[in-house]
Amino acid sequence: QVQLVESGGGLVQPGGSLRLSCAASGFTFSRYNMGWFRQAPGKEREFVAGISWGGSRTYLVDSVSGRFTISKDNAKNTVYLQMNSLKPEDTGDYYCARDQRALGGPLEREAGKYAYWGQGTQVTVSS
Repeated sequence: QVQLVESGGGLVQPGGSLRLSCAASGFTFSRYNMGWFRQAPGKEREFVAGISWGGSRTYLVDSVSGRFTISKDNAKNTVYLQMNSLKPEDTGDYYCARDQRALGGPLEREAGKYAYWGQGTQVTVSS
């Protein structure tokens, strides 16, 4: 069955860095767009970044653009979120997700367009 397992979260000071990983199994990883979402305490889950099935196209929301990078290693069935210059407002649970469609076109930003989700990894940015 499809499994997505995130790792790499933790406590970091403002200005620090973390790299989140999402290990995928149970499907042909190289055929699917992937996304990262986050949910801050008391807030709705929000899209953070997306990457195309081949890794050639990426999209990051304005609030993280220039600080975060999304990448995809199809040989390792893993998608990454490199987070630099972290801010307290980046605090939350981070989830990776798989697009509903194989070889999808647009990088979807709506949670409902993603069929499978990981369990999440917690990121806390605090001094």
